[in-house]
Amino acid sequence: MEAKDLRPGKFFRMNGIIYEVVDYEFRQQPRLAASVKAKIRNIKSGAISEENFKGNPYMEDVLTEWIDMQYSYNDGELYYFMNPETYDTVPVNKALAEGAIKFNPAEGEGIVCKFAYADGEILNVIPPTIVTLTVVDTEPSVAGDTARNAMKNATLDSGITIKVPMFVNNGDKINVDTRTSEYKDRA
Repeated sequence: MEAKDLRPGKFFRMNGIIYEVVDYEFRQQPRLAASVKAKIRNIKSGAISEENFKGNPYMEDVLTEWIDMQYSYNDGELYYFMNPETYDTVPVNKALAEGAIKFNPAEGEGIVCKFAYADGEILNVIPPTIVTLTVVDTEPSVAGDTARNAMKNATLDSGITIKVPMFVNNGDKINVDTRTSEYKDRA
C-alpha cells in the first residue's frame, strides 16, 4: 500500500508496528513532490502522532477481519462483548472500548459494535453509526424559543450530554450519530 492510499480508519504496518489512520491530508504544491500528512494512532500504546510521508513510500497493508460483537457487561477495567453467532465472550480493555461504550443505553440490550481484528489481536472497537437513546434530562421548551437552529443541552440514558433542538423533551427517543456525537433526528 502506498501513502497516497491512506484513509481514515485504514490500518497499516510501519517498522513492525500496526497503526490506524486517524486523519489524512494529501498535499501537492507546484514544482514539488506530493506529500501525505497523516495523523496516526499506535495500536499498542494508543499514542497519536503526525507523520509526513514524502515521495509516496510503500507501507505494509494489514489484513483486517471485521466481526460484530454485542456489549454484555463490564467488570472494572474490562468490558465483555459477545459474538451473537457463536456466543463466545471476549474481554476488552477499557481504553479500547470506552469510545464505543459511551453510546450504550443504560437499559435494554447492549449495542452491537464492529471489532477490527488482525493477527488475532483487537485493533479497534467501532460503535454503530446511528444509535437510538432516550433523553433523561433537558430544560423544558419555552414558547418563543424559535431562534433559528437554537440548541440546548440534553443528558441521555447512556450518560453522555449532547446538544439537541429546543423541541426535544424529557423521555423523547432520539437518534445520535456516533461519529460526531451529535443529534441526528427523532426516533
